[in-house]
Amino acid sequence: MYKTVAQTAVDLNMPEEQILYYIHNGHIKAVYDGEQFLINSGQFDMYHEQIERIKEEIDIWRSTPIPEDIDVKDED
Repeated sequence: MYKTVAQTAVDLNMPEEQILYYIHNGHIKAVYDGEQFLINSGQFDMYHEQIERIKEEIDIWRSTPIPEDIDVKDED
């Protein structure tokens, strides 16, 4: 499925200028139809999967309790 630069910017949560910069530098593949760039959204599937995996790992890390140090001695 092809999307415009504006739609891709919303999907990736980036400014349109940054998307255009990536297109011009070859980081994002796009087709120019004479009026606008069209971007195949399938090239971002792995990006979205990695973002979701990272979010899950951060949630696990945040919910893991800090273990008590076994070397701490209670001195009164």
